Amino acid sequence: SLPHVEVLVVPHAKGRVSRLSPTSQKAVASVCSCTRYTAMRSLQRSSQLIGALERCSLALSSSTAANDISQASMSTSAPAQSTAAPFSYTPPGRNHLFVPGPVNIHERVLRAMNVPGQNHRDPWFADFYKSVLEDTKFLYQTKEATPFIFPGTGTGGWEAALTNTLSPGDKVVCFRYGVFSHLWIDMMTRLGLDVHVVERPWGEGADEGALEEILRADTEKKIKAVAVVHNETTTGVTSDIAGCRAVMDAANHPALLLVDGVSSIGALNFQMDEWRVDVAVTGSQKALSLPTGLAFVAASKKALEAMKDAKLKRCYYDFADYLRTNPKGMVPYTPALALLHGTQESIALLRAEGFQNVVARHHRLAEGARAAVAGWGLQTLCKNPRWKSDSLTVVETPPGIDSNKIVNAAYAKYDLSIGIGLAHINGKVFRIGHLGNMNEVMLLGALCGVEMAMRDAGIDITPGSGVGKAVAYFHQTSKVIPTRESLLA
Repeated sequence: SLPHVEVLVVPHAKGRVSRLSPTSQKAVASVCSCTRYTAMRSLQRSSQLIGALERCSLALSSSTAANDISQASMSTSAPAQSTAAPFSYTPPGRNHLFVPGPVNIHERVLRAMNVPGQNHRDPWFADFYKSVLEDTKFLYQTKEATPFIFPGTGTGGWEAALTNTLSPGDKVVCFRYGVFSHLWIDMMTRLGLDVHVVERPWGEGADEGALEEILRADTEKKIKAVAVVHNETTTGVTSDIAGCRAVMDAANHPALLLVDGVSSIGALNFQMDEWRVDVAVTGSQKALSLPTGLAFVAASKKALEAMKDAKLKRCYYDFADYLRTNPKGMVPYTPALALLHGTQESIALLRAEGFQNVVARHHRLAEGARAAVAGWGLQTLCKNPRWKSDSLTVVETPPGIDSNKIVNAAYAKYDLSIGIGLAHINGKVFRIGHLGNMNEVMLLGALCGVEMAMRDAGIDITPGSGVGKAVAYFHQTSKVIPTRESLLA
C-alpha cells in the first residue's frame, strides 16, 4: 500500500517465493541475480507489484531471446535456432511495406483515426457523413454518379456492383488475366450469371478488338454488362477503360460498364463521367492509404435505373437501403467511424496534392522501379508498355530462381514486405507495390532491400545496379516540394 516501494530480492527468500504463483515465482527467480530491483512506481496493491515483477521477467526473456539471436548471427558456426515463438521478436526500425495493398498510412490519417468510441446517431454525424460521401466523388472524378460507402472490402464492392444491376441468367463479358479477374468471374458464376470469359495471357490486358467483335456479334443485345478489372495486381497490368468504352460505343451496345478499380482509383487516371463507367469499385487499403475495412462504390444514373429491374438477391450490399438513408446523413448499418475519419483526411491530402499530380507521382515512382529492374538485367511480367501498371511492378526472376526465396529473405533479414507471385506464377515473379502514401526515398529503400534479398536468393546482382538507375531517374525528374521553394532560392 506504500506509494513507492523498493523491493530487495535475495536468493534465500524461499519462504516468500513459495507463496507466490508459479508465474510470479519465475518472475522473482529471473531477477534474483541482481542485488536489488527498484520499482519506482505508484504500486497500490501487492498484485501490482507481482505484475511488475512478471513484466520484468517478460522483458528479460525477450532480451535473452534477442541476445540469443544476436549471438547466433555473430557465430561462425551453424546459427542456433531461437527458442522464442516464431515472429515474436520486434526488430528496431519499422516494417517496410511495399505490397500492392495494404499500403503505408500517412501520419495525418493515423491521427485522424485516433478517436474514441462515437455514436453515429448523435446530431453531429449527419453533416459529417454527407461531407465524406461528397468527398469520395473526387476519387472517381465524377459529378454525376452516386457514391456509396460499405463496411467491407473491395470484394464486397464487386458483389454490390453485380447484385444491384443484374438478374439471374444475365450474360456478362469479362476478361480473365490474373487472380483478381478470375475471382470476380467466380463470383459472377456463383451468383447465377452467364459469363462469357475472354481469356488473356497473364501479363496482358483487356483486348478492345476482341470486345468489339463480341459486342457486334450480339445483335439481340443479350449482353447486359461488360466487367473489367482496371488494374490487375497479380500481373502488374493496367487495362484501358477509355478504350473499352470506345468500342462499346462503336458497337452501339447498351451494356453496362462495370469496373474494378480497387488498385487503380486514387492512384491512376480514372474518369468516371468522361468514360461513362456505370459502376466503379475500390477499397480503403489501396491508394486511399487506409486500413482495410471499407468498400467504396459509385453508380451512374444508368446503373441506378437498372437496379429497378435487377433480380439478383441482395441484402447487406443493397443500394436501396443506402439510397433511403444516405440523403439524410444516416446509414442502414453501423458505420466504421474511425475509417470514415481517416477517409476524410486521406481525401483532403489527395485534394491538396491535386488529382493530376497524384497520377503523375505514381507514374514517376513506377518509372523509377522499372529503371531499377532494367538495371538488374531483369524483366517485368508485363512487356507491352501500354499495359504496364503504375501501381506496382511485377518482376520475373531468372530461370531456376524461386522468387519466394527473395520474398522470404526480404522479410526475414531486412523487415521488408514485398508481394509473392500468385497462382501459377508463384515462384516465378515477385511484386513491388508503389501506390498510395509513398515518395521516392521510401521506394529507394525498398529497392535497396530487394537488391540484397536477390543476392541472398542466389541472383548475381551487382550492388547498386538497380538502385543507381532509380536514383538517377528520380534525381533527374525531382521537383521542389510545394511551399518549400524558399529553401532553395
